[in-house]
Amino acid sequence: MARPKEHGEHIAAALLEAAEQIVEADGLDALTVRRIAKEVGTTTRAVYSVFGSKDGLVVALGGRAFDLLREHIEALPATPDPAADLVEAGVSVFRLFAIEHPSLFKIGVQRALPAPGLFAGFRASAERALAELEALVGRLAAAGGICDRTVRDAARGFHSLCEGLAAMELRGALPVGDEVRIWRDALTALVQGFALPPPAGR
Repeated sequence: MARPKEHGEHIAAALLEAAEQIVEADGLDALTVRRIAKEVGTTTRAVYSVFGSKDGLVVALGGRAFDLLREHIEALPATPDPAADLVEAGVSVFRLFAIEHPSLFKIGVQRALPAPGLFAGFRASAERALAELEALVGRLAAAGGICDRTVRDAARGFHSLCEGLAAMELRGALPVGDEVRIWRDALTALVQGFALPPPAGR
């Protein structure tokens, strides 16, 4: 069998997929250049050529987390109801991302990183994903739905609730079979609350 090309997009995608699977199965400490190369059937030189180091691979996983979130938010169909669209982004995008890619959720969103400074490597991907969320919140703002809050503050509040709900579901703290209703109810209450004046002294 011919050795795969070491610098192509195909090998990079295969290496990233293998890395995600390793972290999901055995944790971040189990992620090594040698193991990834073996999983994909390539050389350690290929891994270093594409990602530079193990840290570079972790950065790529963090970027992948936010790229997936951004792409799926972009793909959501817009309806005449911006509040419902925002709730749907939480339920259909953020929740599904967290339960389908829990290792990426931990690395990217929760920043469970071997070194805090690695976040700088995928900060731009995080900002692009936040911009897509802010675009949804901006539609709500244009309809008068966030009172005198800023779009960024409302988006951060929304993200925070999504992150908390995802963390609870991943550790089994939500009733099995009732997760979607809980997500939808909590996010709907938050979004409806955006239309009310913030508490005094905030």
